[in-house]
Amino acid sequence: MKYWIISILASLLSLPAYTGQFKTIKNVEVHYSAFNSTFIPAKVARSYKIKRNGYSALLNISVLDNSQVGKPATTAKISGRSQNLIGQIKQLNFREVKEGSAIYYLAEFPISEEEQITFFIDVNAGIKGTGQLKFSQKFYVEE
Repeated sequence: MKYWIISILASLLSLPAYTGQFKTIKNVEVHYSAFNSTFIPAKVARSYKIKRNGYSALLNISVLDNSQVGKPATTAKISGRSQNLIGQIKQLNFREVKEGSAIYYLAEFPISEEEQITFFIDVNAGIKGTGQLKFSQKFYVEE
């Protein structure tokens, strides 16, 4: 089971590397991706207690230490909120997932059709780097 989640999260994490979805904050590289929860296989979602349906999405944050060879994953305190175009604000509750040497921070949130959401994420990796990440993305419901 671990290999499923590692494979899925690694592939999702690798997508931002190709599209430039990361921000460097001092000595850390913060990668982020947001996607519909239906992208995760049902078996994996059940094992990690992830709500999987067309109206639910996930935000995946990974923090890499640029000051070390190979940029290993590092722990951080992640918090944040989302805001849609009409100003509705929702707090994001992140949970840490460790799989071998990989560390992911996942937050689930509801979506509606063609909803544009702006994310405001606070990253605190201590002396390695502290700062805010902000990005927007449009979501589509999958039925």
